[in-house]
Amino acid sequence: MKNRLLTLLSAVLSAGAVSAAAPQQLIDIRTDDVSIVLAAQPGGEVYFRHFGGRIDDPAPLAGYKSSRRADHGTDDLAYPAMGGRNFREPALRVTHADGDMNTELRYVSHSSRQLADPNVTETVVKMTDCCQALDVELVFTAYARENVITTHTVIRNREQGPVTLHSFYSSAVTLKAEKYLLTHLYGAWAREAQVDHTLLTHGSKSIESTREVRTTHTENPAFLLSLNSDSFSETCGEVIAGALAWSGNFRLNFEVDEFDVLTVLAGANPNASEYRLRPGESFTTPEMIYTHSFCGAGGASRNLHDWARNYGVYHGHEAVPTLLNSWEGAYFKFDAKVLKQMIDDAASMGLEMFVLDDGWFGNKYPRNAANAGLGDWQVNRKKLPAGIDDIASYAHRKGLKFGIWIEPEMVNPKSELAERHPDWIVRPPKREAPETRRQWLLDLSNPAVQDFVFETFDNTMKLSDKIDYIKWDHNKLVTEPGSRRSGRPAVHAQTLAVYNIFKGLKTAHPGLEIESCSSGGGRVDLGILEHADRIWVSDCVDPVERADIQRYTSLLVPPAMMGEHVGASPAPSTQRATSQELRMAMA
Repeated sequence: MKNRLLTLLSAVLSAGAVSAAAPQQLIDIRTDDVSIVLAAQPGGEVYFRHFGGRIDDPAPLAGYKSSRRADHGTDDLAYPAMGGRNFREPALRVTHADGDMNTELRYVSHSSRQLADPNVTETVVKMTDCCQALDVELVFTAYARENVITTHTVIRNREQGPVTLHSFYSSAVTLKAEKYLLTHLYGAWAREAQVDHTLLTHGSKSIESTREVRTTHTENPAFLLSLNSDSFSETCGEVIAGALAWSGNFRLNFEVDEFDVLTVLAGANPNASEYRLRPGESFTTPEMIYTHSFCGAGGASRNLHDWARNYGVYHGHEAVPTLLNSWEGAYFKFDAKVLKQMIDDAASMGLEMFVLDDGWFGNKYPRNAANAGLGDWQVNRKKLPAGIDDIASYAHRKGLKFGIWIEPEMVNPKSELAERHPDWIVRPPKREAPETRRQWLLDLSNPAVQDFVFETFDNTMKLSDKIDYIKWDHNKLVTEPGSRRSGRPAVHAQTLAVYNIFKGLKTAHPGLEIESCSSGGGRVDLGILEHADRIWVSDCVDPVERADIQRYTSLLVPPAMMGEHVGASPAPSTQRATSQELRMAMA
């Protein structure tokens, strides 16, 4: 099969003088108001021709001729690879089994089909390298009413040996405008979702994270592009929005070339993500979500919200409960009496749920501070001698749901788990495991560790049949690049393992609500929201600060998914005193 395909491609390419003048086939991907148009010939390159407002008749694009000189780089490719005439940042960079570092993708075929939902159409564009047995599929899914098109890439290795993937972006989009105003979010702990507006100039700008499985404190894998304008508007103008559904390392790369053409590459960050694809294996990139609007950033934002609620997030049409969390009021110092007093207060304020946060577990190494007990998920007998069910039942009797905190991806060095399973900790060979917040990272690429984490959740749920909610936290900044067990970078497997555990919990415990928390807003992306019921946007519970944090987070995330506590006054992170009415209104 390999030889037949390569022979066919060779014959087509050798007839280039004849085929070059023939009209190109158009690949038309559209929603009610948005179009993506690609162009290709059998054995030729696949070009990106249009992304923007819907084109009812794209036929004129078949005869499009670029003004680029062939000796100064290739035209706008739908998925540029390193090699051939591509001088720009490649979406795909590999080392083939024989050491060849060039990849030149050629069109094979494309097909479209309507999915079971008549609102959704999938288009698959198949390509292969002209000299190596490496296949690439570009998969586009169009959501007609929401005006959203998602895209990902599948890479298949048919070579005789392993192929090393260095860069494997989810998508490449080419845009043509006079100006490009980039709007994106940045921040820090307790200052998440600050907004930046940058007018792109020639050259490259990247928004990226290398923090592995906690990615959105400092940057966010989403953006807005205002076209032909140097000012941001939520109500008018042409805007493109993009969001990567991924909770691991990411990079969004914006490159304006000498022809004023902008190429946007979006996907997993190539840094510390090298992946060896064995013969017969395939690799699927994360999903990238795009939309377009002529009604400013607000129009693009509403498209994303509609898509997320209908297709992209878990329980997108359900309202999440207002709650009181024990953390800001009690921290580690509580007993059953203190918790029941807090539950009484929550009920008197008309709240809907009480969440028991950190500090409820550990006996040999009791969780009385952040330096011990993490990983030992048994109820602390001294603090709660009657167990979790005593507290959960009390909350239910008061008309409240009950939730509980857990941080399953981490372990304290001072814990029974670390003593029993030092081999479960992610650490470089011959080096000490990096320690942040007196925590180590568990290697979720190890199936035994995945089983342990799932069982931890499962056993926690068995502490009471009145647990309605779990707050999943992730406090350690992760820098460990690899798994000792697999010999591969851990970030990709860690992220997929988190998603798999979420799926397993939802299946095992129907109706369970899960909040994604990561030392505040460290995991606020459309990847985790496919599985979580809500996100904890920030550890800042000051409602004045929260107004902006929640406003700009809502540019990309449906407001219904954002959680906020009715916290203490003054707020711990700012020392600002505010009224109970304002704190409840913001929550």
